Amino acid sequence: MLKDIFKILSDSELVGYILQGFLNSLAITVIAALLGLLLGFIVAVVKIMPSNKWSKIPKCICGIYTTVFRGTPVALQLFIMVFAVFAIPGFKPYAAILTFGINSGAYVSESIRAGITSVDNGQMEAGRALGMTWFQTMCRIILPQAIKNVIPAIGNEMIALLKETSIIGWIGSTPGDITFDLNAAANTIYRSIPNYLASGVLIGCCYLAVVYVMVFAIKLIEKRFAKNER
Repeated sequence: MLKDIFKILSDSELVGYILQGFLNSLAITVIAALLGLLLGFIVAVVKIMPSNKWSKIPKCICGIYTTVFRGTPVALQLFIMVFAVFAIPGFKPYAAILTFGINSGAYVSESIRAGITSVDNGQMEAGRALGMTWFQTMCRIILPQAIKNVIPAIGNEMIALLKETSIIGWIGSTPGDITFDLNAAANTIYRSIPNYLASGVLIGCCYLAVVYVMVFAIKLIEKRFAKNER
């Protein structure tokens, strides 16, 4: 096993595949995560805003959105978005980013909504009693408290998003993710079971290293918020 790993790492062409796929996976994850955070925040706010005749339709749309994207496999969503909704030549990588971002937004929205509802209802009433609007109270009082409650959940979603990018290679995306590029290289350069196994170990180590860094960053953010409360 170790001999096969060293043989793969000694090949400059294969190392190039690894680095390119690794950077692609990170880029896709970061962009999709930002899209998911933005979309999740908007959906969460819409779902908890006071009910009136103007909010019924947006609330219904957001409810359908979260139900569909949380209730269906992300692989199915990816295939539909790439080969049906955005079946445009050369648009596969961007369709993949949109898919992962929209899927992540459905989960993030529920995490943010749960964090907001965990704040005592009396604080909203106190803010309104001071003359602030619902939106001002939400931004100045509720959200600052809710953010620290949802950091672990959002961090877990970001980690899951990174690992989900490993299926992008199934759609033949170019450039692909780390799994697709590394497997393609192993398939063309080394046609043997030990080398496939070695390439799989390298892929796992790359993902594990990034996940460890993300977990460490999340813990630092949690400690920072905890220190500010004292």
